[in-house]
Amino acid sequence: MIYTDEPIPGYPLPIRKGHSSPGRLERILRDGHFAVTSELAPPDSADPNAVYERAAIFDGYVDAINATDGSGAHCHMGSLAVCALLTRLGYALIMQISCRDKNRIAIQGDILGGAAMGVCNMLCLSGDGVQTGDHPDAKPVFDLDCMSLLNIARTMREESVFQSGRKIDHPPRVFLGAAANPFVEPFDWRPLRLAKKIEAGAQFIQTQYCYDIDRLRTYMQAIRDMGLDEKVFLLIGVGPLASARTAEWIRSNVPGVHIPDSVIKRLSGADDQKKEGVNLCVDLIQEIKEIEGVSGVHIMAYRQEHNVPDIVMRSGVLNDRTPWHPKLFEGDANIQTQLDKYHD
Repeated sequence: MIYTDEPIPGYPLPIRKGHSSPGRLERILRDGHFAVTSELAPPDSADPNAVYERAAIFDGYVDAINATDGSGAHCHMGSLAVCALLTRLGYALIMQISCRDKNRIAIQGDILGGAAMGVCNMLCLSGDGVQTGDHPDAKPVFDLDCMSLLNIARTMREESVFQSGRKIDHPPRVFLGAAANPFVEPFDWRPLRLAKKIEAGAQFIQTQYCYDIDRLRTYMQAIRDMGLDEKVFLLIGVGPLASARTAEWIRSNVPGVHIPDSVIKRLSGADDQKKEGVNLCVDLIQEIKEIEGVSGVHIMAYRQEHNVPDIVMRSGVLNDRTPWHPKLFEGDANIQTQLDKYHD
């Protein structure tokens, strides 16, 4: 089964009944498939080929690609620019929007601009503090937080108005997401926080790295008890660890990442720790996909993006699906086939 129905500039596509966007990611999730997303590390370059080469690693292995927005408060090519380059090729992008760097005027403009380019998925984030990045003297904005951003984006989509009340001629047809972290205290508060994001407009969630399956199971039980698994699609964050030393540094220095001692012990006892980190990621995905209420995984393989295809194939999460890749449609004949699929 191949999903090749992301909108292409110049070829507007209709939206399925009950969907917010015409994009592949929403369609895959609503069809009940286990979704796979990953992150593209944006280049420190103005060369578009750097973006194309990084995206090509994921061809045929992931359902959508996150274009990060100053992750960790470090400066890179912006999310909107990455989306502009890749949507024209047919990739399914998740545009990240951070409240740290822009006010509500600029953010609403970016939502419209991204949607006009064919971006169907937007992840609403408060953003990391500037003190954690490479420009600690930068002035943070935080005119909005993730909750108010979700609410504004949903209002733009459903009511065709800016926050000011001024009319939007053509609303953005977007699938809205947010982040969650089930793995740090206070644990009892995490499902309640998720419920508020859903109420604000979140339709899908991508979580922080999961290295503790027991803690995830407890979180998911609370989610199911509250009925939240029927209101939102949860994609659990995973990623390969390069070594035990790396894992120890991350859990000590990266806020919100919980790595149990058992993971450190497993890595430190391996002859090839980097390979074992990949094996661990595969094992985690195979356990995660069996947990009721989980809709997919979000693979964050910083500086290990080349391992994503191996992780996806060995985990077996795609079953009989083949995610989109550029060779699936080259030329107008294949575009017409794509359009015909919407009218079947």
